[in-house]
Amino acid sequence: MWSNIKDILKYTFSSVVCLIALVIFFFIFEFDFWTSIGMTIGLGIILYYVKSGGSMQWPRKTAKQRGALGKVSTEKEAFYHSKGMTKEQIAYFRNTMEQAKNTIQDIESNLQQRSKLKAIAARNDTVDILKDFFKNIVNQPNRLHEVDKFLYTNLPNLKELTEKYIAIDNHVSKTKETYTALDNCSKTIDDMCRLVAEDYVRFMSNDIEDMDIELELAKQVLKRDNEGKGNENALDEEI
Repeated sequence: MWSNIKDILKYTFSSVVCLIALVIFFFIFEFDFWTSIGMTIGLGIILYYVKSGGSMQWPRKTAKQRGALGKVSTEKEAFYHSKGMTKEQIAYFRNTMEQAKNTIQDIESNLQQRSKLKAIAARNDTVDILKDFFKNIVNQPNRLHEVDKFLYTNLPNLKELTEKYIAIDNHVSKTKETYTALDNCSKTIDDMCRLVAEDYVRFMSNDIEDMDIELELAKQVLKRDNEGKGNENALDEEI
């Protein structure tokens, strides 16, 4: 699947190889114009796929395209009321968590688009942590105030950094400065993934002091969870 049709077309018609192929298709093999264009785009897709490490995906819908948040179910509303939440607090919480879900989905998609990002995510258990974190916040809405930094700083920053990395890596011609920027960006993403893990451990452990020990404990909890039902559907948790 393609991560971005616009990027593929831009890559195709700025690639020397593709432009040479277009000339060959049209003037040497004498295909008609649109057939030549189609074959050139096909070649561009293949080359872009190889360049991206074989991980192209259809882009996820934007928050606006995903549509408005549906009405809360009777059971979930009763759950929120049992936590002492007002109607206004429920609406605020649901909107906040819907936005967080969309951001997590975008981050997961971004992390799968480059082998370097995949490695960082695997090393830090980032996707599993994000999904389990989301599930636990939804199930403990009265603790929303404890995750301000995660929801409003670290999560958006991680999304922005992964998007920045992909944008830089999409440069057709890369200089030494480009590779330096990619390296610096990947290191910052790695650091941000660790910060997200610390946010998760802090939430799960109620501020237990020894962060290193608790982080390892959290990973073991995630591992056991993955051996069971896993976190694949964690973002489907009703809000």
